Amino acid sequence: MGTAKSGNGTSKLKANSPATDPFPNAAPRDYNIAAVDRTLDLLEALSRLGPASLAALAESAGCTRTAAFRLLRTLQARGFTIQDEARGLWRLGARWSALGRAASEQGALAATAMPFLSALGKATGENVYLRVRDGMESETVAIYQTDPTIRMYSEVGKRGPLHAGSSRILLAFAPESVQTQLLAQRLNRYTPATRIDATWIAADLQRIRTRGYLVTSDEVVAGAVGIAAPVRDAAGSVVAVLYISSPSMRMRPPRPRNLLPQVIDAAAKLSQALGAAGKPAQPGLLRDDSTPAGWPLNGGMLTSSRPHTIFR
Repeated sequence: MGTAKSGNGTSKLKANSPATDPFPNAAPRDYNIAAVDRTLDLLEALSRLGPASLAALAESAGCTRTAAFRLLRTLQARGFTIQDEARGLWRLGARWSALGRAASEQGALAATAMPFLSALGKATGENVYLRVRDGMESETVAIYQTDPTIRMYSEVGKRGPLHAGSSRILLAFAPESVQTQLLAQRLNRYTPATRIDATWIAADLQRIRTRGYLVTSDEVVAGAVGIAAPVRDAAGSVVAVLYISSPSMRMRPPRPRNLLPQVIDAAAKLSQALGAAGKPAQPGLLRDDSTPAGWPLNGGMLTSSRPHTIFR
């Protein structure tokens, strides 16, 4: 820590000041750099379309083929893109693997999610959780606790089952090989309400993919109701599940149905922050017998099952 003299004496200058704007008193500034914006647009297009032709990438990124070609060549020189010379197609390079691992180790997903968990928690008055799939289990990576008096059903780092509770969304969008392997195992029953029949679970995974959300009651913890929606990344892959978990006494019908659109919206906004294209439409709240009795929930949003990406 150093010091600097002023007309009124000595003031301390913090070497690690949290301020990020070198001109804090100036008028609002636009810090966007057009070339960086264009590069990121191109990379997001490549993550969605790749392997893809130069023409397709340029059109998707909204730039000229000349600009796209120059940017792709620059990225190729650094190992971030690869061109198939024979077919002329471009794909992401191996350098992204190291960045993906670093992002995961630095808690990028949890840090990105916290503002959305906080907003949902404040709006609903309930605790909000974010879980990811790690192999054959789920893991809590972020929690927003609205009310310290509300019983906590998880903690950061806690692992849990994929076949029961809100984490079943992660199983629904996991690769088919993961689903097959898990459902071939003997599944644990946590409460009398835990479903362990592989045939029923397999059918429910399809229902989840069709609806795009999940409401559960008592499956992992007796007396706990979960309202969950999937979180997607720029490639469209489900990388997490965002959910509310609350005591059943606070979740008497029709409250779960009323809170569902807010959970779905929070998951959609987080997905957009991760680069997912567009915003899913709100599902129609129609009768669906796969949800707990008295909770008429239904709709269709997210249908495809794709592998997980860099976050897990």
